[in-house]
Amino acid sequence: MGGILTYQHEDGMNYARIIDGLIVGSCLQTPADLDKLADEEGVRSIVCLQEDSDMAYFNLDVAPIQARAAERGVEHCRLRIRDFDPFDLRLRLPEAVALVARQAQRGTVYIHCTAGLGRAPATALAYMYWCRGMALGDAISTFMAVRPCNPRIAAIRAATADVLLEGGRRMPVTIAVYRPFTASRFQVAGLDVGWGQQLDMEREVGSGRWVLRRELPPGKFPYKLIVDGRWTCSADHPTFMDGETLNNYVEVAGDCSDPGAAAVRARLLSEEAPLTDTERARLEQRFGVRG
Repeated sequence: MGGILTYQHEDGMNYARIIDGLIVGSCLQTPADLDKLADEEGVRSIVCLQEDSDMAYFNLDVAPIQARAAERGVEHCRLRIRDFDPFDLRLRLPEAVALVARQAQRGTVYIHCTAGLGRAPATALAYMYWCRGMALGDAISTFMAVRPCNPRIAAIRAATADVLLEGGRRMPVTIAVYRPFTASRFQVAGLDVGWGQQLDMEREVGSGRWVLRRELPPGKFPYKLIVDGRWTCSADHPTFMDGETLNNYVEVAGDCSDPGAAAVRARLLSEEAPLTDTERARLEQRFGVRG
């Protein structure tokens, strides 16, 4: 296919069969899309990851699609994940994968978000990695060969560590900026609340320091400052390019009191994120995979 896919809603539904029994694509727009998936692809279950706001943006009405699914004997399931929010994706991936694994017992599953380029690919990749016996690198290569996109792989690695290490303790984090007179309100977006929410920073009495204190699980959390309504980055804090966007970030280390757990987390957060046989067996048991 060459290159990264882009989404044009007016072009209608698009999708790709990733592996046997698993299709990933963009949102269904009409009951006719449901018929197409059932008749041409043998789809038995739909897993929709859109929020209501996603549907409202494109004036989508899911009720007729759900009604047609019921008529056709296709299971239509919804699990809402915030778009462009890697932390919410990380938190919801275990539930999403468990849903896909249950529905896969009925036959071919169609996973979609809005464009089918972020949340749905990440869910499919986690399912392939956790439930279908694939190494993460192999799952990514297989997926990208038929549907090139930019899923949040780091969220999959972090969710894997969360599942196998049973979450992990949250650690205190402080973000501080020094602006004594130039602004009246400082906020932070991102971190663990997503880009659609803003956290107010507090001004310390007697100083020009504005502070936000949070407790976060291990991982890398992007954020931006909002200064009197203007979104910006701080040159005093670490930055990275997230696609074409420059963001600040905070890196939260795991609990180092257990060296063994720290070593496991480091391995699971590495690029290849290899699983031991015992870990794979635990994942398959957790998600009800049938041998």
